[in-house]
Amino acid sequence: MRNNCVFCAIMDGEIPSQKVYEDEKFIIIKDINPKAKLHYLCIPKNHYKLLEQMTEEDLDNIRYIFKKIPELKKELGLENGYRIIINQGDDAIQTVFHLHIHLLGGEKLPV
Repeated sequence: MRNNCVFCAIMDGEIPSQKVYEDEKFIIIKDINPKAKLHYLCIPKNHYKLLEQMTEEDLDNIRYIFKKIPELKKELGLENGYRIIINQGDDAIQTVFHLHIHLLGGEKLPV
């Protein structure tokens, strides 16, 4: 398993997932433990634990992801709104230490 990381293993095809989108920069999969009616994980293909560890080029990929999500929101069922969450570190309850973005929607979400 590359980097001893479950998300790297998913991208390498070693662990099955429900991919809903993939391109050269990132994948979007359904979360296996959803916290909302619709819960997706947007995962950059390059492995970093935290945003601040990323190169400038890969930070541009995060900007790319944020611009791509609105193009996909109807396909993902998020056209009525969605929440974007990035957990950074233990105190933020980051459980997989490969930077990823949670997309939650499909219902009104509590704060």
